[in-house]
Amino acid sequence: MKDGPNIVGIAALIGDHARAEVLTALLADRALTATELADIAGVTKQTISSHLAKLVDAGLITVESQGRHRYFRLADRDVAHLLESLMGIAFRVGAVRIRSSPREPALRKARVCYDHLAGELGVSIYESMLQRGILLPGADGLKLSDSGHQLFAQIGIATDTLATQRRTFCRACLDWSERRHHLAGALGASLLTRIVALGWATRSKDSRVVKFTAAGERALTDHFSVAP
Repeated sequence: MKDGPNIVGIAALIGDHARAEVLTALLADRALTATELADIAGVTKQTISSHLAKLVDAGLITVESQGRHRYFRLADRDVAHLLESLMGIAFRVGAVRIRSSPREPALRKARVCYDHLAGELGVSIYESMLQRGILLPGADGLKLSDSGHQLFAQIGIATDTLATQRRTFCRACLDWSERRHHLAGALGASLLTRIVALGWATRSKDSRVVKFTAAGERALTDHFSVAP
């Protein structure tokens, strides 16, 4: 049977080493230039231009011009979700890098998953909210309890406003390093934004790592009952 969309072309694009490095770098939801992506992928500027053109044509990334510079980012959350799912499968079957980056432990502790918090701390927050009845699983997905609305209001997140957005309010996202779930959706994205705004953590400039301060980790314990 030959039903449904053909995945061969997309799989071939993602399967190239340089393009895979580009897509992984863009998972931090930051726009990068061709020069920056060439350095990350370990290829020349001429070669990266060819790779980027193919990814743009396929709708996997988008490009925006500002003055003399062109900035590239992932096309949307669906692409990010696809890449995270592939990482989870790769991790599960043992397809890991021969040489780990020095940032690997920090990446596993807390990182950006497109626009929300992932890693050990992201999973701990999600599981704590489930255990405390802040997040309620239902037939239509996750819901926020009354106490959950109050909890997020305490840190300056207006959940009623988030619920009116077109994107999913809150959902579970499978974490590739923990093999458990963390919080995604509009609520997950707002939580990461607020964590950074409150000074509990900072986002690394050249990676997906999220660095929590000692005070930030204490705040997670106070607000979300996350073990330090």
